[in-house]
Amino acid sequence: LILLESRRPQGTENIYGVLHAIKNRLQITFSYQKFWEEAISQRTVAPYALKEFKNRWYIMAKDLKDNRVKSFALDRLSKLELTNTHFEFPKDHSIEETYKYCFGIISPDKNEPQEIILSFNAFQGKYIKTLPLHITQEILLDNVQELRIKLKLCITYDLIVELLSYSHHMKVLQPKSLADEIKSLHQKAFDQYNEPQE
Repeated sequence: LILLESRRPQGTENIYGVLHAIKNRLQITFSYQKFWEEAISQRTVAPYALKEFKNRWYIMAKDLKDNRVKSFALDRLSKLELTNTHFEFPKDHSIEETYKYCFGIISPDKNEPQEIILSFNAFQGKYIKTLPLHITQEILLDNVQELRIKLKLCITYDLIVELLSYSHHMKVLQPKSLADEIKSLHQKAFDQYNEPQE
């Protein structure tokens, strides 16, 4: 018996159409709505790859509006259409290289990867050892009290959200800017419980 996760992301019905477009180098058009914007935009893109992250699927594509490579969530697009217009995949571009030092799907833009050192309690450390956060993960210390690891990553929103999910089981040791950011966000979460209820 195999029990699969019952949650299913929206938009997966478009996967086969997108894969066909990627394989045959066809531009696609769709309507797209970001979660933080009310307006729906019309996009024409050259799709390079599909990427899965936390049960959601994303198209990694060059947006022809500004010629930048971006990620588009399948659950936020509609009216997908394959065009008859072919595109050339750039020989000097690699999706793998672009996201080599990224956690998740947010492009690093011009951010350089940083050395990040995290300390986990021993119990949480068992999970981190058996499912590393990233391919760059290196164990610095492993004992009955602590697992300390080093990562080389660009600091993006996806990474910050992941680190917040470990709550009191993890502490950022380096860099200080990331530690301060995590501390501030935990404080904001704590402060919500001190606000008067309406």
